[in-house]
Amino acid sequence: MLFVVPFFSLRLGSSDQGTDPVGSTTRQAYDLLAQGFGPGFNGPLSVVGAIRGPKDTAAMTALDRRLAHDPGVASVLPLYENPAHTVGIISVVPTTSPQSIQTADLINRLRDDYIPRATYASHTAIYVGGITAIFADFAQVLGSKLPLFVGVIVLLGCLLLMVAFRSLLIPLVAAVMNLLAVGASFGLVVAVFQWGWGSSLIRAGTGPVESFLPIIMIAILFGLSMDYQVFLVSRMHEEWLNTGSNEEAIVRGQANTGRVITAAALVMVSVFFSFAFGGQRIIAEFGIGLGGAVVIDAFIIRTVLVPSLMHFIGRANWWMPGWLERVVPHVAVEATEEAD
Repeated sequence: MLFVVPFFSLRLGSSDQGTDPVGSTTRQAYDLLAQGFGPGFNGPLSVVGAIRGPKDTAAMTALDRRLAHDPGVASVLPLYENPAHTVGIISVVPTTSPQSIQTADLINRLRDDYIPRATYASHTAIYVGGITAIFADFAQVLGSKLPLFVGVIVLLGCLLLMVAFRSLLIPLVAAVMNLLAVGASFGLVVAVFQWGWGSSLIRAGTGPVESFLPIIMIAILFGLSMDYQVFLVSRMHEEWLNTGSNEEAIVRGQANTGRVITAAALVMVSVFFSFAFGGQRIIAEFGIGLGGAVVIDAFIIRTVLVPSLMHFIGRANWWMPGWLERVVPHVAVEATEEAD
């Protein structure tokens, strides 16, 4: 699906006053500072080091001079030491805004290039701080945990569906469809809030996607997707047990649950999309992401793709190896003759 394509351009970060509505006082103040002192003035970096002797002071002074020549640095204040001369700080103003990817590259250069060279002789501890660096670190940590987070959710979901429907392929199909819905949802968020497609309609600025958004949205979306999947397939499974016909089970299951799924989806879509018009970018990201996911999941994935795949797979939908059948406990979603 084309909605998934923007997902591969996802960049996590944190919004600031630069993404507030244009007419707000916070945005006006932000823009005035950027015009008067440069965009990086809104998010300076603090290079802090421990000073235990003259060699440490010389190392930080040399670092200060080198940073002044970096093309990504607009200005560098002279080294300032506390009254006890135990800590030194260098304030660095980037040439780009706090949300810019160039600012993130500057932070990486400071940590990976400038600081190791400065501390080679003195071995003093020098760190990069400031609110911009904090948000960059936060995004990196959460982004690195996403594969594990998604993997655990998919694995647990597959195990539960396998126990409920006595099948291997139905949980695998559900996992793929759930990932497709999540990818399409984040693709929509990237297109609107990162690329700016239609963002002016909801008065939202463009910039990186909030770093905590994927964790919360994935948890919610997998819950909604599993709810639709269980509701749809449980009815099909009941018909399969009664008729033994895969095609008849799919047709009857979809016919009996389609209207309920559609009605529930319309209610959630209306609620979620209303979040987008409150003037708050973070809330709007949740609204567009969740609302778009429900539209794609309920009206495309569960009503078109899942039944089509189950028709294509055939009777293998309900197959489970004999040894696994004996091991897996019998748990029925609804009361059936088999459960009795």
